[in-house]
Amino acid sequence: MLIGEVARRSGVSARMLRHYESLGLVSPSGRTGSNYREYSAEDIQRIFHIESLRSLGLSLREIGRALHDPGFTPAALVDDLIRRTRERIAAETELLTRLHRISAADPDAWEDVLQTVALLHALGSKNAQARQRAALASGDEVPVPVEALVEAVLSESEPNVAGALRWALARSGDDAAALLAEGLAAPEAAVRERAVRALVEMPGAGAAGYLRDALAHPDAAVRGHAALALGARGVADAVPTLIDMIVAGRNDTEAADALSVLAGDTATADRIATALSGRLARDTTEPPARGRLTQALAGIPGERAFHALAELSRDTDPAVALTAAYLLRLRDTG
Repeated sequence: MLIGEVARRSGVSARMLRHYESLGLVSPSGRTGSNYREYSAEDIQRIFHIESLRSLGLSLREIGRALHDPGFTPAALVDDLIRRTRERIAAETELLTRLHRISAADPDAWEDVLQTVALLHALGSKNAQARQRAALASGDEVPVPVEALVEAVLSESEPNVAGALRWALARSGDDAAALLAEGLAAPEAAVRERAVRALVEMPGAGAAGYLRDALAHPDAAVRGHAALALGARGVADAVPTLIDMIVAGRNDTEAADALSVLAGDTATADRIATALSGRLARDTTEPPARGRLTQALAGIPGERAFHALAELSRDTDPAVALTAAYLLRLRDTG
């Protein structure tokens, strides 16, 4: 079969077939009387073999080695191809993400595109000051896409930069709250905590709703941040989690302060006093936790808290009894 017919049937151009021949990959087995290249069936099979290897991403040099080296084993080369393919996919995925973010910014001119690209590059910088400047610049003239800000805040470990990113997110609207809520499901505890801390600083009912949901989160740190934020906003649903924090000794002072803020009306104050007394009465509550619960009653007004302290002043635990008696004297003084 002459070279033109081979090119037509194989889809490999005559020029490429000549290139293969110059590299020693495949040579026509014969020549016609007019000295034209003539390819045998075995030659054509070898051409298809070469094309198959090219389709896997092998270079012509690697194909030559695979064809000519008797000791060649494909395992290492295939592993290397897997690595290179993953790197290429990651790079192309990053490019696609960046293009989507630029599109989301809805630029009006190429200058806007370039400014958005510059801010995205700065957010990914290894320099903390550059990342912080990018966060603070967000929204001044060219907004940074909210997805980029959320990704940045969930990966940021430097406190000052994280604070700037949370500030930028708080100005970006309700879309950020939904994306941050997805971060609460991250497998890494640090990412979950960054997500809930950013949600705490988000205004609006949307963020508050996600924080309410977070009260049932399996991660105690997430529950704690949500409860403290909701307590400061007057959301009584946070009471059980705040009491759990006092029992566990985890941010117990802040939790007790949040309970005192929530106890602004008689009904809620009595509910909190009843809940604190109920935890004190449990046999499983250890002495240190009972002491913290007793101290928490100090910030709760109303008759129910007063009677709870009066009963605790006669507690069998001397430390609890002394604390309760002291708190009762303070109330009398007040």
